[in-house]
Amino acid sequence: DNHGTTRLTLSSELSYQGTIKRKAKKKKHGIITANVAGTKYEIVRIVIREMGFVKTRDEDETANLIWSDCAVQQDKIAELRNYQRINHFPGMGEICRKDFLARNMTKMIKCQPQEYTFIPRTWIFPAEYTQFQNYVKELKKKRRQKTFIVKPANGAMGHGISLVRNGEKLQAQDHLIVQEYLDKPFLMEGYKFDLRIYILVTSCDPLKIFLYHDGLVRMGTEKYHPPSDSNLSQLYMHLTNYSVNKHNEHFERDETEDKGSKRSIKWFTEFLETNNLDVSKFWNDISELVVKTLIVAEPHVLHAYRMCRPGQAPGSDSVCFEVLGFDILLDRKLKPWLLEINRAPSFGTDQKIDYDVKKGVLLNALKLLNIRTSDKRRNLAKQKAEAQKRLYGQGSMKRLLPGSSDWEKQRHTLERRKEELKERLAQVRKQISKEEHENRHMGNYRRIYPPDDKTLLEKYESLLATAFQTFLAGRAASLQREMNNPLKRMKEEDILDLLEQCEIDDEKLMGKPTRQRGPKPLFSMPESAQTLRKLRNYNSDSSYDSSSDVSESEEETEKEDHDEKKEKKVSYDLEENKHKTLERSGKLNYIKNVKAPSHSSPSSAGPIRRSVSCPRSISILTTQSQAAEQRPLSAKASLQLQRASSVNRSNSLNRSPCSARASQTSSLGTTNSSAAESLLYQKTKEQEDALTKEALLIFNDMRMKFPGKTDEEVELIIEDIMDNWKHHKTKVASYWLVKLDSVKQRKVLDIVKTSVRAVLQRVWKAPDIENLHLYRLFNRVFNRLLWSHGQGLWNCFCNSGSSWETVFSRSPEVVTPAQLQCCRRVVQLCKQCLLVVYKHAAESRSALPAAGPKCEDTR
Repeated sequence: DNHGTTRLTLSSELSYQGTIKRKAKKKKHGIITANVAGTKYEIVRIVIREMGFVKTRDEDETANLIWSDCAVQQDKIAELRNYQRINHFPGMGEICRKDFLARNMTKMIKCQPQEYTFIPRTWIFPAEYTQFQNYVKELKKKRRQKTFIVKPANGAMGHGISLVRNGEKLQAQDHLIVQEYLDKPFLMEGYKFDLRIYILVTSCDPLKIFLYHDGLVRMGTEKYHPPSDSNLSQLYMHLTNYSVNKHNEHFERDETEDKGSKRSIKWFTEFLETNNLDVSKFWNDISELVVKTLIVAEPHVLHAYRMCRPGQAPGSDSVCFEVLGFDILLDRKLKPWLLEINRAPSFGTDQKIDYDVKKGVLLNALKLLNIRTSDKRRNLAKQKAEAQKRLYGQGSMKRLLPGSSDWEKQRHTLERRKEELKERLAQVRKQISKEEHENRHMGNYRRIYPPDDKTLLEKYESLLATAFQTFLAGRAASLQREMNNPLKRMKEEDILDLLEQCEIDDEKLMGKPTRQRGPKPLFSMPESAQTLRKLRNYNSDSSYDSSSDVSESEEETEKEDHDEKKEKKVSYDLEENKHKTLERSGKLNYIKNVKAPSHSSPSSAGPIRRSVSCPRSISILTTQSQAAEQRPLSAKASLQLQRASSVNRSNSLNRSPCSARASQTSSLGTTNSSAAESLLYQKTKEQEDALTKEALLIFNDMRMKFPGKTDEEVELIIEDIMDNWKHHKTKVASYWLVKLDSVKQRKVLDIVKTSVRAVLQRVWKAPDIENLHLYRLFNRVFNRLLWSHGQGLWNCFCNSGSSWETVFSRSPEVVTPAQLQCCRRVVQLCKQCLLVVYKHAAESRSALPAAGPKCEDTR
């Protein structure tokens, strides 16, 4: 703007790039808004400010976060935008009201009596008054007397609670809950107490539950004695509610965590450890109680949520979350018993311990929710895109016209199946991304559903299926079908396999030639940009120097590979002393060459960049042994490992963005491939078993090679890492799960896969083994190890989570014991490969700063 007399002009020589930079600086960052008008607790406002959220006006209904102390109406949840979050689920009252909890638990106890043993026997008055009186009469006949605790059906804060020993005096007209009183509680310093456990539910579709690893221990204010006619009215002895005991003159308000009438669960677990009690079992029992209780609520909550949000796609971000307060009592055997659940637990901070615990509960919960400034903008853009699709009729599948041919019907079914698989694949990948964020920002929370333990997960899923059948029988048919959909339990690699099969079927239906598929093998490791620039001259020379004793056929093969794509080979050899070790500058180029016929088509993949974090020349080799000599396979006639031509999935099925399709093989390669395929089909079952066992012997002799080290030194390196696993565990996990992206993780496993593939080619005497059953099994194992960004392989180190063997339990294919042993050996080689790559990367990082700019680095 020109505000004065001086003329201001823009230079025509100003670069466009500079203008763009100035505009980028003016970009304003968004804010996250929170409406906390519905809460009376100051700690909520403190946490909101600490998170950097901006408090909005009380009447603002467009805030990113809405917090309310009481349950909200379903109409309000239905009106929320997808970017908003509110701290209550619809339908959660099914377990938070005492009478609803008793009614639902009774139904589940009838279906699963052995699982639901953590709630005292309960009667709902007046509906179950007759059953209660019959039970009292049976006790009288047996000359037994029990104490019962009477509570209002929808009461709170200890109001209206009383104890009775003569059940016959109770009247039927009041709406009450009557429970058996637990008269043998676990005592602390002679006082009865209960635990307030804080639970965070972030989603009901799918169900996600987090347990906060701290809480409150609320103690009675009078020494406990078993109930008798003389002390039934002493509520300070029998009740542990803070709202009751705070009025007693003996209530101790102490600022230290090991004294007073209110203490922390963190202190309580230390108390258990001091008394040699099992803290791990304590937390596991608590977790099971919480998950089983919320499984009872899940059908009601999910059904109510879907009714409120009918247009929201399954698996999308939940607009609801909830912090629940579980009140749990321990008996003298430390068995937890569920007393009640609070959907609006008190966040009052009368004492310092309240402030510390409750602030951690809220702060960690908001971090787990991952409320972002971009959520609102993305939501508006998505709504606009969907409106345009509806307007122009885009994105919807064409309807099948009446009288369509069988070919058109098959094609339509296939397209519909592909769309369903792609939608589910997007949901799974979104859930994986959410889990990664949760793992990084969990704080003092711990995810208890879905659990990492596979056996426990299967048990919970069975209980969940029972709950849906029990509570939604005869209604919500679409929801029941969705729960029974097998795609809901499939992982990413399983869906990708089905999508690949759909594409193959589509190609057959369209009459196109079926392309070979499979991951591209690794011939060289990725490299950082700095090292790549240093070694530009070295990288231009892409083939290794041949030693003097290499045969003429080997030289021709190397020349062919050099002329076509200039890639390195990861080789396999049975005769260790037959060939010389090839070294460049005496450092990291330890590799072996093996003879092979030149009938397989060369790979058409381009050169792969290498990284200092992953050595390019780590290979899997077998050593010369007597067992190898005794096998009918002669080392003199050993075949050279060849890179089989392979193509990746199509763009819609890519597991990594850098994958590309390989070119078609030559006519000679096609002839050999079809011939090998016919040979494979001619193998009898006995021959196939014999060849599998022969391959297993070779796999057992395979050893990892570390550049510049002997086999004995490599074994010592692996043994040293495993012996000091506690020291290396976090470093290996950080390297594998964090530092390596999915592309580099696949390249690490391709070191093993390339050598395994060559062994199968050699044993089966076929250049192409894509249709071999054992090779297909290996492909599934490798995909499983790369599941969830490498979590599958890491589970093999931790002996936890979902095992790779589950890929066979869900498959109709029969896996023989020999094939399973081969898979186990391949997994073991993958583990060793990761350890060697990790060790090499650690040594490379420590040696890298010592090299000056003029130093000759041959890595």
